[in-house]
Amino acid sequence: MRFKRSLEQLGLAIAALCASAGASADMAGAKLAIVYDAGGKFDKSFNQSAAEGVTRFTKETGIKVFEAQANYDTQAEQVLRALARKKLKLIISIGFSQTQPVQRIAAEYPNVHFVIIDGNAQGKNVNSVLFKEQEGSYLVGVAAAMASKTKTISFVGGMDIPLIRAFACGYAQGAKAIVPKIQIMQNMVGTTSAAWNDPAKGGELARAQFDRGSDVVFAVAGGSGMGALQMAKEKGKLAIGVDSNQNYLYPGTMLSSMVKRVDNATYEALVKANQNQFTPGITFEGLKEGGVDWALDKYNRSVVTPEIEKRVLAAREDIVSGKIKVVDYRAAGSCPQ
Repeated sequence: MRFKRSLEQLGLAIAALCASAGASADMAGAKLAIVYDAGGKFDKSFNQSAAEGVTRFTKETGIKVFEAQANYDTQAEQVLRALARKKLKLIISIGFSQTQPVQRIAAEYPNVHFVIIDGNAQGKNVNSVLFKEQEGSYLVGVAAAMASKTKTISFVGGMDIPLIRAFACGYAQGAKAIVPKIQIMQNMVGTTSAAWNDPAKGGELARAQFDRGSDVVFAVAGGSGMGALQMAKEKGKLAIGVDSNQNYLYPGTMLSSMVKRVDNATYEALVKANQNQFTPGITFEGLKEGGVDWALDKYNRSVVTPEIEKRVLAAREDIVSGKIKVVDYRAAGSCPQ
């Protein structure tokens, strides 16, 4: 259920939802909740991947999970507090923008467990799940460089933050491993949370990049990325999706997707909570852990040549073994030139 009401209405709606849930023995026993960020549950990307994890859990257990959406930071705190007051067993927050709200509310409600996916919040009752996005981005960078005919590729990011720059940096490292002098254009949609939900701007940025010679774009911009993917289809260029496997959106145009297994992270958190298991601290998910990868399926098989596949798989093996160490922009503070 998506909540698009005023703060007061939202709080009341959640309270009513939790109250009505008490009538169900399963829901009363589980007391599990998830809060999606501004991109929305059906963003075909990060949030939707999390929602798929919820669906999988519910299908397997029959236990429903309370669902809510926070459209901006102050609303996230309102939503989290309303849920925490109901003494839930676990609240999962989706997206880095909920980091501070989770940290504040977790401190207020030490008996409620919190899992934040893609953010690092402190607290004895908080588990932060972080991904090694640079590793998956390296793989699609390899594919982009090999598929590009102009040897000019591009990147459209959502909100200009270190996390998104980590994607861009990994992408650049993979591409330069194939073509050292490849040209890489990079643009961000914006500097606020609104940058995740502006497909028109995402499309405009991609079109400008194509006009300047790019023939492959990697869109890491939540809902805004949908505009970039569509523009690639319209211009006859290649695109790379992110988070969820987006290859099916535009078969023949999608080179691949850098898959971030938010679905697995969400599902595993729910399963553990249902089994009364919880481990605070930070969990890192990379290629080796199955947290990120590239997507190859029937929808992009026609544009991924055997040579591309072989080279990407070799790079994947080298990253997992430690032979290739992909620089994390967040740790280094810069990207290798």
